[in-house]
Amino acid sequence: WSDYKTKKNIIMNWGKWIVVSFVLFALFIGVLVGVCLREDISLVSKNYYQEELNYQKQIDRMNNANALADKPIINVEGRSLEIQFSQFNALEQGELKLFRPSDAHFDKLYILNSSSEMIQRFDIGSLPKGMYHARMLWTMKGKEYFIEHTITL
Repeated sequence: WSDYKTKKNIIMNWGKWIVVSFVLFALFIGVLVGVCLREDISLVSKNYYQEELNYQKQIDRMNNANALADKPIINVEGRSLEIQFSQFNALEQGELKLFRPSDAHFDKLYILNSSSEMIQRFDIGSLPKGMYHARMLWTMKGKEYFIEHTITL
């Protein structure tokens, strides 16, 4: 009889620990779901899906830029970003967007101006160090052009 009680206690202890294990696992999953729901998920851009549908236009812009004999050169010089381009005088409109993949709060947009100068500079001293994608979009003679470079500040 005492052997039966001992076996019963051992079995009850196993059952108790199995229940405790399930409860702890459920708590772990609940905490994991809570942490994941609070995580900020930034898409590449706010209009990501619409931009994806219009991507053929983007391919045409990149092909136009690749066909240029003299392409823009983007460099980081100290606390400024330099764009060297011999055709700034033919520029109708243009923009340079610095896109930071890790945090959209640090994205920055600069307007390019038509100029006889071959270099345009923009202050980047207020931006934190890290990796950025420099995306330049411009129009010349009714055609659109696009280039993208990865830069590190």
